[in-house]
Amino acid sequence: MDETLPNATVRTRVTVPLRFPDGYVTTATVHTFHGLADGREHLAFGLGDHEAADPPLVRPHSECLTGDVFGSQRCDCGPQLREAVERIADAGGYLLYLRQEGRGIGLYAKLDAYALQDDGLDTYEANLALGRGADERDYTVAAQMLAALGVDRVALLSNNPDKAAQLERLGVTVADRVSTGVHLSPANADYLAAKVTRADHALDLPFVP
Repeated sequence: MDETLPNATVRTRVTVPLRFPDGYVTTATVHTFHGLADGREHLAFGLGDHEAADPPLVRPHSECLTGDVFGSQRCDCGPQLREAVERIADAGGYLLYLRQEGRGIGLYAKLDAYALQDDGLDTYEANLALGRGADERDYTVAAQMLAALGVDRVALLSNNPDKAAQLERLGVTVADRVSTGVHLSPANADYLAAKVTRADHALDLPFVP
């Protein structure tokens, strides 16, 4: 049964030209919102012909300061963000930038979890060792943002089955699931393997059966 979704509305729309370090450029229509359930400042980037796409390609991307901004190699967040912007611009759709650092536990706690990973825990075990959930992300705000944009049916750009399950439960029809690429580096191999074995992410890793 679908959960009751609190109403949200678009607060501001503004055109923002984007340029990435590798030289890729595009233009986004950036939306802010009133009434998001957690009170945080989440953003929706309309890319390509986002209003005409049926269904639009949508990626809910959780904020990762270390990966998105500083290029950390301990995760695949920065490369996934870069890939998503181009693919969504080509297809038409929305990048939902969600302020859920560290799978919802926050920046400082994420770095504490990194220290535990250096001692041998995987990324999910480290969160649990800190007394937090393995993955605390809640996609209610993503569903609210889509509803405010008039979107109730999406092609979901994600390897994470929990995103699809939560959005479906919140009344968003996931018409298609589209996997991202595999952004493997020596520093994130264990992290990606844990995603597959612990959370059933759709990643084709050569070293995970």
